[in-house]
Amino acid sequence: MSYQIISIAGILYILVMPVYIVYILTKNKKIGFAATGILSTGALIHIYGFIQRFKEMYAINHSVMRSIPITNLYESLVFFVLCIVSGYLFIEWKYKNKSFGVFVSVIAGITIGLTDVLGITKEVQPLVPALKSNWLLAHVTLSFIAYAAFGISFITALLHVIVETESKKSFKYIFSTSILGFMVFMFISLIFDAFSASNPKSIKIFHSTLGNSSIIISIFCWIALITIIFLFWRFGDHMKKIVQSLKITSGFLEDMTYKGIAFGFPIFTIGGLVFGAIWADQAWGRYWGWDPKETWSLITWFVYAFYLHAKFIRGWKGTKTSMIAVIGFLITIFTYLGVNLFLSGLHSYGSM
Repeated sequence: MSYQIISIAGILYILVMPVYIVYILTKNKKIGFAATGILSTGALIHIYGFIQRFKEMYAINHSVMRSIPITNLYESLVFFVLCIVSGYLFIEWKYKNKSFGVFVSVIAGITIGLTDVLGITKEVQPLVPALKSNWLLAHVTLSFIAYAAFGISFITALLHVIVETESKKSFKYIFSTSILGFMVFMFISLIFDAFSASNPKSIKIFHSTLGNSSIIISIFCWIALITIIFLFWRFGDHMKKIVQSLKITSGFLEDMTYKGIAFGFPIFTIGGLVFGAIWADQAWGRYWGWDPKETWSLITWFVYAFYLHAKFIRGWKGTKTSMIAVIGFLITIFTYLGVNLFLSGLHSYGSM
C-alpha cells in the first residue's frame, strides 16, 4: 500500500532530525553529508510512494487528471511535505547551506506522523462529485506548492527574528518565543486529542486540553501552555547562539524569506485564487461565495501582498517584514487545516 511506503519516508524524516542536530553542533562534513543523504533518501521513497498512490487512484478513477493524489486531507499533507522537502533540498544544493535542515525535517516528520496520530483516512476512495474536474490538478497542486514556499519562508523568517533579537523584553523576542511555545503545545495537544477521541474522524484540536469539559484539566492545560511559552522565553536566547554559530547571516535569512514569498505569491494568486474561482463557477455556479476556505485564502493573499508592498513600496527591512511572513504562514496553516477542522463549508470534502 502506498501509505506504508510514505510512512517509511516519514520515519526517515524523523530519524534525520538528530543527524542534522549533530551536524549543527560539530560542523562535521561527513555527518552533514549523511544528513543530506538520509533526507534525500526519504524524499525519493516519498516520491515513489506518491507515484504508487497515483496508480492506486488511476485504477479507480481511470483518468490521469483526476488521479493525482491531492484529493483529501491525507494526500494534501503528503504532497505539502514532499514540496517543502524538495524545496529545501534545492536550497541546500544551490546555496551549500544545511543550516535549517533540522527545522524542515521537524515539520516533515511531524506532519507525516500526525497523519497516523490523527487517524486520518489513508484508503484510496472514489472522487466525490465536487472534485471531478480537470481544474483539480491546477488549483490544488499550485496552491500546495505555494504553501510549501511559504513554509520555507516561515522557517527563515522565524530564524531571522531570533538572530536579530537583542533583549528578552523586546516585542520581537516575545513574539518569536511565544509562537514556538504555542506550536509545541499545539502538537502535544493534537496527540492527546487523538488518543482521547472515540472516533478518529471526530477529533477536534484542543478538545481534550484547553477546551476540556473539566474545568480543572482545562486550567491545568492553560498553565502548561503558559509554562511552555515561558520556558521558550527564558532559554530562547540559546537558540540565537546556535543560529549564530552556524554562520548564518541575517541578510541571508531575510533574502531567503523574500525569495520564498516572491516565488509562492504569484503561484498562490493564479493557482489558489484565480483557478479556484474558475473551478467554483463550474462546480457551484458562482466565482466567489465567501465560503470559509475562500475567505481565509483571501486573507492569506492580503497578508503576503502586504509583505511585498511593505518591502518594496514602503521600504521596510529587517524583522518587521519577517514578522509579517511568520504571521502569514500561521494564517496559511489555519486556511489549510483550521478551516477543515473547525469550520464547515463547501470545501469540507477535504476533511479527514
